[in-house]
Amino acid sequence: MTKKELYAQVIARFQEAMPVAETELHYENPFQLLVATILSAQCTDRRINQVTPRLFEDYPTPEAMALATPEVLFEYIRSVSYPNNKARHLVGMAQMLMREYGGEVPSTGEELERLPGVGRKTANVIQAVIFQKARMAVDTHVFRVSHRIGLVSQKCTTPLSVERELVRHIPDDIIPTAHHWLILHGRYVCQARRPRCENCFLLDVCRRVGV
Repeated sequence: MTKKELYAQVIARFQEAMPVAETELHYENPFQLLVATILSAQCTDRRINQVTPRLFEDYPTPEAMALATPEVLFEYIRSVSYPNNKARHLVGMAQMLMREYGGEVPSTGEELERLPGVGRKTANVIQAVIFQKARMAVDTHVFRVSHRIGLVSQKCTTPLSVERELVRHIPDDIIPTAHHWLILHGRYVCQARRPRCENCFLLDVCRRVGV
């Protein structure tokens, strides 16, 4: 099977099995998704969804969060990974939004990556989910699943190289959804330690098992 044929098969099967694929982070506006995504680094979405309701109730806008202190925000997010750093990042991010972007979440990767706590992966999430841009955020799930299926070669040893390979072969209008396909598949089926191959609709085309 050629690479082109593999991508066509994988996309078609995801479209049938997962016609609706969205982030599992809870949010009501771009600012809240940005906060939740910053917090989700090296932490589960389930944990983030447990701490953000109270945080968003008391700090619903960049204006409100910009007036907070890291010490105060720490108490809201102390159960997530690296709470000290993330508390500082949230305050700095909110202050920069107010100072340089009129309280609005910017739409370009360059602008987003200027914000404290925002790297390429987070910037790609915001661009794909909020602005429907053809950006592929590569987390551990996307990295693992892409290699196991055979969507990317073993030479793709970094998140950036995986991102570039996936974007090269997936149509632009599908990329924002494909990001969630790969994450959700990695989260619930193609798990790291014990992949649930018996429940996988890609088994016969998977490089790890079927090919």
